[in-house]
Amino acid sequence: MRSVICPTAFAIFLASGGAVLAQTPYTTDELVEFYINSLDIGATRGICIGTPQECDKPAAPAGLDMLVTFELDSADLTAEAQKNLAVFAQMMQDDRLKIARFVVEGYTDARGTDSYNMDLSQARALSVENFLTGLGVSAERLSAIGFGKANPRTGNDLDPENRRVELRVDLR
Repeated sequence: MRSVICPTAFAIFLASGGAVLAQTPYTTDELVEFYINSLDIGATRGICIGTPQECDKPAAPAGLDMLVTFELDSADLTAEAQKNLAVFAQMMQDDRLKIARFVVEGYTDARGTDSYNMDLSQARALSVENFLTGLGVSAERLSAIGFGKANPRTGNDLDPENRRVELRVDLR
């Protein structure tokens, strides 16, 4: 029987240090299968003969992200974040994902000035990117971008969950 990884559960798994509601943590192979089955990362060229509706590519699955949270006013990776990112780095070494690229999106909560939050969010994104490249992930496969306090994950702008980095498949 083949397991299916729910994108929301994947984000909870990564945010919780590797356990989804006390279930067995996902393996690197399961994460590879999740990305391969969720995205059309293999098609780099092609022609579609048909209507625009028949040829449109499906949108990326909602919630397809990896979440790494941070302490207040910090871009330092916690031990938990490093453990989760190590699994991600292993996944990136799989030959079946060798063409996959990821955007490393840094965010803050609403504390601080806009300028400060932009700098901190960029530092968080770079912290994750540097950690991953230190584990052998090619820098060409990652793009670090800071978004400041934009796009909070919760309705409370000061919620610690908003202090994060998300790794999303780069569909460009």
